[in-house]
Amino acid sequence: MQVGRDLTGHETKPPHPGEILREELLPRLGITAAELAEHLGVPTRKLDAILDERRGIKLDLAQRLGVALGTGARYWLALQMQHDVWMAERMAPVSIAPIVPARRRPAVASAP
Repeated sequence: MQVGRDLTGHETKPPHPGEILREELLPRLGITAAELAEHLGVPTRKLDAILDERRGIKLDLAQRLGVALGTGARYWLALQMQHDVWMAERMAPVSIAPIVPARRRPAVASAP
């Protein structure tokens, strides 16, 4: 999944998986969140937290959604990962110098 850009060329925030479920899939399927939670065998409060974007999707739920919706677990995990990385890059940028492989480093003269 590629990150989109707005009209000014800035990256747009990748959607949270809960947004996809809430805005696209539940209406298309014509079911409620409680019905989906029951079908998936998860507590309604857990699914509600995901739909409200207060919680992320983990492997177990990704597998359940993947089978139930025919998307595969990787689809849901990729959505979550894209969202998480985008958020992390903006909240706590990592400032670490890249490692230069030894073969590219300038030779160091040995002491006599």
